[in-house]
Amino acid sequence: MGTGSWSRDELEAAFDNFQRVLSEAGASGDWGKWSELYTQDVTYVEHQYGTFQGRDEIRRWIDGVMLAPPNDEMTEFPVDWYIIDEQRGWIVFRIWNRMQDPGDGSIHQEANFTLLKYAGDMQFSYQEDIYNPKPVEDMVRGYLARKKELAG
Repeated sequence: MGTGSWSRDELEAAFDNFQRVLSEAGASGDWGKWSELYTQDVTYVEHQYGTFQGRDEIRRWIDGVMLAPPNDEMTEFPVDWYIIDEQRGWIVFRIWNRMQDPGDGSIHQEANFTLLKYAGDMQFSYQEDIYNPKPVEDMVRGYLARKKELAG
């Protein structure tokens, strides 16, 4: 199927599935199912880490990043808002990268914007994450400082 070949319902279902699988990966630390959301020939542009080609390259990268401290404590990814462009098969959204509760109920998170291009069969052929890495670094530093403070 080409661009614009999918119904709004299919795009909504694919994005709902994306969010569910991402939530499960964040909670479990198993990023395998998440990487399967992409086509074999996917292009993933991540402005801090680079451009990745193919599902296998994405899997190696995400495991290396999300299973290492302190990113392994980034376990929730709630979507703030999203827009579906039915003509293009694109989904644009703002997502929070949220750390675990450090022990006092405080929320430590930073948002980024993401573009997904749908390819059919509940998979995406392109993703681009757009954000300023400095606020993310500041958020992580603040989170780690708060955790240390609470530990005494």
